[in-house]
Order: sequence, then structure tokens, then C-alpha cells
Amino acid sequence: MIRKLILLLLAPLWLAAEDWPQFRGPHHDGISREKNWLTDWPEEGPKRLWEAQVGIGFSSVAVANGYVYTLGHAKGKDVLHCIDAGTGRALWKHEWASDLGAKFYIGGPGSTPTVHEGRIYVAGKWGEVLCLAAKGGQVDVVWTRHLAREEKVRVPTWGFNGSPLVLGDRLLLNAGVAGVALDLKTGKTLWKSADGEAGYATPLPMQLGGQPHVVVSSGRAYSAVRVSDGREAWSLRWFTRYGVNAADAIVDGDQVFVGSGYRKGCGLYKIGDELTEVWKNKNLSTQMNAAVKLGDYLYGFDGDSGGPGKLRCVSWKTGEAAWEQATGFGALTAADGRLLVLTGSGALITAPATPKGFAPTGRARVLDKDCWTAPVLANGRLYCRNSRGHLVCLDLRRD
Repeated sequence: MIRKLILLLLAPLWLAAEDWPQFRGPHHDGISREKNWLTDWPEEGPKRLWEAQVGIGFSSVAVANGYVYTLGHAKGKDVLHCIDAGTGRALWKHEWASDLGAKFYIGGPGSTPTVHEGRIYVAGKWGEVLCLAAKGGQVDVVWTRHLAREEKVRVPTWGFNGSPLVLGDRLLLNAGVAGVALDLKTGKTLWKSADGEAGYATPLPMQLGGQPHVVVSSGRAYSAVRVSDGREAWSLRWFTRYGVNAADAIVDGDQVFVGSGYRKGCGLYKIGDELTEVWKNKNLSTQMNAAVKLGDYLYGFDGDSGGPGKLRCVSWKTGEAAWEQATGFGALTAADGRLLVLTGSGALITAPATPKGFAPTGRARVLDKDCWTAPVLANGRLYCRNSRGHLVCLDLRRD
């Protein structure tokens, strides 16, 4: 009886933890549902559990079933790493020949692995798509595709950077002008969109007319297409310098928010037979990392890498800025009504997410420069990396 009571008392804490099996998390919104994590830190920051070197790139981490997966580049190869989440021990890696792609930046893979029902799906920088199965210390290749070679899909200027999305029996990828769908089990092409330069965002699932759709970006637009056959439901012309439509769209009910850098700005649109503009301005020019929506406000980085970026809070309803903080460029995630911010220079900051202002309760230097990848909170552990492949795991669990 006592044991049952203890289990009941502890259950809320256990239920508060969750895996993070794909880019932007299990709910595709950059928000962790974890609660009861450390929000005030000593001067040296949260306890550092382990560190790893995962190679050059901007891949985030996927965390599932006690394992951490991420991508990096080293010695002429792109590498998928599998790491023990508890100890940081490298368990296995799978690699393939690849160009670094250092065109006006450091290069390396930018997509994040997706874990689904024991399989790992990877979208490579130059059109490679892989499905792998891992058991114990072994990893087997289930199937591979190369979209550029086999489907003649055009490779965008900085390579493919959108992460794979699993929906039902399909794997959705941001390639072509409005996506490609592969059979999840075999990798067979089910449909592909017209030829053109893809954007760099990850497909975002949404429902339209009771049917599953995804929002994808090209170099010229954000579009919603039906998952079953790729038919376009709507398209928003969105021209950004160099075709860098990289930040994922945010959908809430019958509204969609998009933003991009190079002073293009952002906008909110009502979804109907056609998209209707609610508002449009330059208050949240999210160059690479999408904002997060908490309540009636958006929190994200306005500005471009290498420039004087700012963390901003913007009203979802009106587009008006509630506050801004001169943090420089960076990325963020959210959990339990709070922001977890990683600045481009490697400072980790946490603060309540409120339109009243930015009031940090914890701040620490956790990495060196060039941190463009959003931190990930999963099962009480926070994962942060920089472009040079320095990955750290911090303990945010309460005793």
C-alpha cells in the first residue's frame, strides 16, 4: 500500500519528462512539456553531465529511448552519431562521403534525425535519405535514396537542411518547390512536387478539411500540400534574399505565421479558400530558427547571423513588439512557461516567458561561439551544441 502511494506521488514528476524524437520536438513547436526543472543556476551554470565532439554542422539532437542522435561532418564524411543519453558514451556511428559545403559559412549538415518506432530517418545535405534500424550496438541500413540523383531534385544553394517528418506511412521531405513523399517502409517515391529550389525549413503538419497536410518552404513561397498526393491547398508568395526561407511556419487554428531574415520580416495570415493577411511587419525577422508561441505571444530572434540580433516578444494578434533584448543572434526553446535561450556566443539564459519583460533567473557560459542550433530539453537534460560540433549535456533535474 505504501509503495503504491509513493508511486502515485512520484507519477506527476515522471509524467513531466518526455523524449524529443524529432526537430522542434514531439509537438513540432519547439516547446517541451517538461516541468519541475532547475530554473535558477549557480554562477558556473547547471551541472555538466558529459560532452562530445560530433563534427561540424548545425544539426539539433533527437532524443529517444535513452539515446541521443545528431549529425556532423568530419574528414570528408557526414556522420550520424548515437550517444548514450545518460553517460555520453558513443555507441555507434554511421557515415557516408559528403562535401562540407562551406559556402560563406562553416558548412556541415543542418537537418536533425527523426526517430520513429525504432528506426532513424536522416535527410542528408545533398539529397541522401536514409532509414536505419539500431539494436544494441549494431546499426543496419534498411533503405537509402538519393533524391538529387534518382529523382533529379534540384539541390538548393546551401544544400537540404529541412529534417524528415513522419506522418502515418509516409516520410515527408522539403525538396522541390513543395515537398516529396516517400514510403516509410521501402523509401519508394509516392509523389514529388515540381522542380525548383527548395527552402530550408522542415515540413510542418497541419489539418485542412479533415485531411493531413504539411506546410513546406521553397526559395519563393510557403505552401500547404496534401499528404496523400501532394496537391497544393494554398501558397503564400514569400521572397527572401538568397531564397533563405529557413524558419518553420507556425500554425495555430486557422492562422499561419511565417518569418524570414535579411529584413524580410514576418506576417500572420488567416487560412481559408485563400490566405488573408492579418498583419505584416519587420518585428520578427527569423533568419533560421523559428520562434515559439506561448499564449498570445511569439518569442524569437530578430536579425541575421553575424549581425546585431535581438530577442523579441511579439503579439500574435497584432504583430506589435512587447519588448526586445540585445542578446545578439541565437536560438531558443521553451518549457513550462519559460524560455531557454542559447545566444550565438554560447551564453545559456533562462527567463519567464511573459510580455511584461525579460527577467533572467539563470545565466551561464556553456559553449564557445557560433551557436545557431536551438537547445533541447528532454528527460531533465539540456543539450546544447555549436557549429564546430561541441555538444554538451547539462543536468536540469531537481534533486
